[in-house]
Amino acid sequence: MNDSKPWWILVGAGRRLGRALAENLASDCHLLLTGSRPWAKTDPWIAELSSKTQIRTLCWNAENPALDSQMMAEMEALGAEGIRFQSAVLVAGTFPRQPFGSWTSPALSDLFRLNLTFPMLAAQAIAPHLETGGSLQLLLDSAIHRPLLQRLPYTASKAALASLVPGLARQLAPRRVAGHALGVVLPDEGSDPETLAQQNLLGFNGAVEDLARALRYVAQSPYLTGEILTLDGGWQWR
Repeated sequence: MNDSKPWWILVGAGRRLGRALAENLASDCHLLLTGSRPWAKTDPWIAELSSKTQIRTLCWNAENPALDSQMMAEMEALGAEGIRFQSAVLVAGTFPRQPFGSWTSPALSDLFRLNLTFPMLAAQAIAPHLETGGSLQLLLDSAIHRPLLQRLPYTASKAALASLVPGLARQLAPRRVAGHALGVVLPDEGSDPETLAQQNLLGFNGAVEDLARALRYVAQSPYLTGEILTLDGGWQWR
């Protein structure tokens, strides 16, 4: 196994998109994967990844009131082992349908905790452990350009996260920060992929490989920071 490969951290790797990214990136780098539930070491997909690269796992549950101190302590422990990260990708988030008129304080608090507070705390814990010139990459949504009316709270959370990109770029330099405003990459289960594909200019949905390519591009572009890359097939212009 190649110990010279860089380390990446995927926050939210227990979900569909995070898992798919881990499987794509495993050929390039060692991976620290975080998820909201304890990891099963016997999980077949983790065992398969472990045959290709070094894998570490952590349980970061946004519901934990002591999560900020837990993340800090666990990152410090990794740093004490000499592990520094070439890139960190914040994947975690939720995508609920919340039309105007149905909003409640508990539902909004839950959404903002996972979609905004949690990635902010994760970024704060991870940033000191990035290599010089390393990249912090936030997964956003093309809805920051064209709000989703049935998901306005979700849109607002992603827009708030997007507003952090240039500020964090200034705060963390020479470490770098970028965002990715995504269109449809992995259609939700039960959705109609063909209908979704017709909602952008190109007529087809994106793939995990498209996002992984963009993540690698940012990681390998030392003069890029503070920018949001949009990967939506032209959906925002439809």
